Amino acid sequence: MRWNLEWLRTFKAIYDTGTLSAAAQELFISQPGVSLHLGSLEAFTGDKLFDRSARRMVPTEKGKMLYNCILEPLKKLEAAEQHFHKRTQPDRATISVGMCFETFQYTLEEHINELPFNLIIKFGEYPQMQQDLDNGLLDLIVTPQKGSQQNLEYRPFTKERIVLIAGGNTDTQEIERLLGANDLKQVVQLLKQELWYSTAADMEHLKNFWIKNFGKHPDFSPNYIVPNISSIIRCLSDCVGFSVVPDFLCCEAIAAGKVKLLWEGNTPLENTLYFGTRKKTMYQPEIERLERLFQQKWEWMADAHQPSAAS
Repeated sequence: MRWNLEWLRTFKAIYDTGTLSAAAQELFISQPGVSLHLGSLEAFTGDKLFDRSARRMVPTEKGKMLYNCILEPLKKLEAAEQHFHKRTQPDRATISVGMCFETFQYTLEEHINELPFNLIIKFGEYPQMQQDLDNGLLDLIVTPQKGSQQNLEYRPFTKERIVLIAGGNTDTQEIERLLGANDLKQVVQLLKQELWYSTAADMEHLKNFWIKNFGKHPDFSPNYIVPNISSIIRCLSDCVGFSVVPDFLCCEAIAAGKVKLLWEGNTPLENTLYFGTRKKTMYQPEIERLERLFQQKWEWMADAHQPSAAS
């Protein structure tokens, strides 16, 4: 008897996600199917690979050993599968691009059907994107962070400004008055009493904005943690609450009057965004076309972004 590659894929998904249900969603199979694969693998190895708790599948020592053994081989197999998979139109180039979800949604999503080549979009953490770019798994990344890999180059193309926004129905008169008077101590006290939105992945925006403008870490927790910044904008639209987000993600809502740009800070907090590519690539024309789409969209958003907040 030999083990099945799908058992190992399922094992890795459980290990990475921590639950059977999350693994099932990642693999697009049923939860009973995940349980069956895991049971078959444990029967084959003769070892218990996870301890089942109420909330999480905790890998055993044998499970950790197996994961470390299969991780790199599985990555190589998946890369080979992606590279050699037969396409419906084999003459079309296939470009893999890494970026955050919001950048894709606000810039590239609407243009996908115009592209004369296949496109694979991947979301994830920036250090992993840089590694995947260096290893040839990605052809282009959009990132605020520059890596140290010798094979990669980064070209700045725009800046994002981290700003304080409020829902369209939020009463901000007193806060705006205090900002105008530069009474930041009272501003902090008022803001801490309000409803706040954030995401688990982007608490850094709030922390960095607070330190930059108020000189200390925020000593409160957001009331609502939502999946992504797009959700924050939708939650705040014509509603009440506050958040700290990149300006390009809220410029349309601000222009439509659904969200208020309350403050850009006395010392604006800005991040440079870069195109990251390998120094040598066979997809230069396709990458340049994607870069032009990003630049055109950012220019449009810059025109739409008209600050009206206190400074």
